[in-house]
Amino acid sequence: MRTRILTVFVFIGILSINAQTKKWSIYECIDYAIENNISIKQQTLNADLAQEDINAAKGNFLPNLSGSASQSWNFGSSINANNVRVSRDFRGNSFGLNTGVTLFDGMRNVNNYEQAKLGLETSQLDSDIIQDDITINILTRYIDILAQKENLVIAQEQVKITEQQINQIEEFVNAGVRAKADLLDVKAQLASDTETVVNAESAVELALLGLTELLQISYKDFDIQDVELNISSVSLLYEDADEIYAKAVATRAEIKKAQLGIERSELDVELAKGAYYPTLSLGAGLNTFYQHAQGSDDVRPIIDPDDPNSIVLVPNGFGQQLSDNLGYNVGFNLSIPIFNRMQTKSNVNRNIINQKRAENNLAQQEQDLYSTVVRAYNSARTSLNQYRASEASVEAQEEAFRNAQESFDLGVMTSFEFEQVRIRLINAQAAFINAKYNFVFRTKALEYYTGVPITIN
Repeated sequence: MRTRILTVFVFIGILSINAQTKKWSIYECIDYAIENNISIKQQTLNADLAQEDINAAKGNFLPNLSGSASQSWNFGSSINANNVRVSRDFRGNSFGLNTGVTLFDGMRNVNNYEQAKLGLETSQLDSDIIQDDITINILTRYIDILAQKENLVIAQEQVKITEQQINQIEEFVNAGVRAKADLLDVKAQLASDTETVVNAESAVELALLGLTELLQISYKDFDIQDVELNISSVSLLYEDADEIYAKAVATRAEIKKAQLGIERSELDVELAKGAYYPTLSLGAGLNTFYQHAQGSDDVRPIIDPDDPNSIVLVPNGFGQQLSDNLGYNVGFNLSIPIFNRMQTKSNVNRNIINQKRAENNLAQQEQDLYSTVVRAYNSARTSLNQYRASEASVEAQEEAFRNAQESFDLGVMTSFEFEQVRIRLINAQAAFINAKYNFVFRTKALEYYTGVPITIN
């Protein structure tokens, strides 16, 4: 028993450790956000409603079927089952079964069905648009965390460098080679570097918090996977913005939605025109009834088969009456619109105007997309130039720092002069990190417009 209990606790401990050390990849973040986003869930319900609209539109092609039953009481003068007026009280039942189907209605049922299908496609595209927005937001927060973590690493490395300098200068001061003021200056720098580390840690925490808020999960023990960016050969995927736009306009959900809007507006016009046409329907039914005279037996008079001059009474119960009174009907109904106070014409004109508005909306969406792509391309190209320039600057500052380190160790450079070189290196590294991650974000966002899935490596 003790062994089993120990095993359970060890298993729980392992699960706890795994839960605490789990690091989220960008794919997990995107998938989780899409799966749990309330707007996505609402849009899924909208798609379900659109599917029901399709089901209802399909049903319009089918015949209807209805049944009826009634119970009635008549007092005083009434028409009996033999169609004779008598002064009696009666109770009775009637039953009916009716069906009807529309044969022609100006193609309105057909157009309603096609419009319902477009409604479902539109709902799905709305979901795609929301997913695109979520993906870009996740990408932004994820890259920000990576950048802040790299800034933290740089800050921690600077602390180590300063601590090494303190140890070296202490030896020089004890040997009488360097002044004690140099040691105090470096110790002051260590305090400043430590503060920078604290600020960098806070920036990482805030960046992580921002992503958890977007995911709507607990901030406790949350972290993302460390990613080693491989951008040794940096370049843009396409040569100009027009090539990107050509791919984007063929794949972006907002453009497809605007195109569907035109199709739906065209169907709206055809639906409105359908009111000009006659409607032809087919109907059929069967009906029967039962009648009982209060205080009397259910009988009916007939001529005696054995004596033509005599009349005899025979049973006329519930089943017999239903069978004898059973009748059928079938017929066509044609409704021809002649004049409805200009309502149909006005409705057609309104839908033609809406069709033009849908066409303008597509043109506006294409124009907005082109502007977005051009701005994104120019930003990506600028970030590429900044990355290359900052990379060269870091290499130059690192070489300058190595030379300054040697000079400082030999005592030919003051701590103030050395600190100026180090500050320039830190600034160059910060600019390089900012340029690198800005370039990564710009290029990934640009690729996403062409339908390339989000990846970070």
